[in-house]
Amino acid sequence: MKRLHVHVGVDDLQQSIRFYSTLFAAEPSVIKSDYAKWMLDDPRVNFAISTVSGHTGISHLGIQAEDATELAEVYDRLTHAERPIVEAKNATCCYAKSDKQWIADPQGVPWETFLTYGESTVYGKGSLAELREANEAACCVPASITEPTPSATATACCAR
Repeated sequence: MKRLHVHVGVDDLQQSIRFYSTLFAAEPSVIKSDYAKWMLDDPRVNFAISTVSGHTGISHLGIQAEDATELAEVYDRLTHAERPIVEAKNATCCYAKSDKQWIADPQGVPWETFLTYGESTVYGKGSLAELREANEAACCVPASITEPTPSATATACCAR
């Protein structure tokens, strides 16, 4: 059974651990100097917080698969979403080893699909920068909020 993943950037890790531990009525299953994670069954969510992203608020959302078959199922659906996908095999991120794919929704919200198969002693690096680059390179994505619709070149590209 898949699990929803939410990752939030925070300023004060200890204060946030106290808040979310109270909210969830549970202590984190993982605590590091810059990261904490709750693996909850009610609601079924992998909820993580960190000071690593450099900003506060929602960092990304995701779907955590429990086996390779579930990951392949979700990945197959993503291939039909007509959005750039960044694949990261054997990635080290969030003190874990995982195979993952990243995609952004039409509003730019990053989504991660992943299967974790091991722990790591380091935080590692995510693939969010690669996802941003892939989305900026996509012809159908407006270059900025000052260009709310694709240019004529982008429209021609998208029509292919």
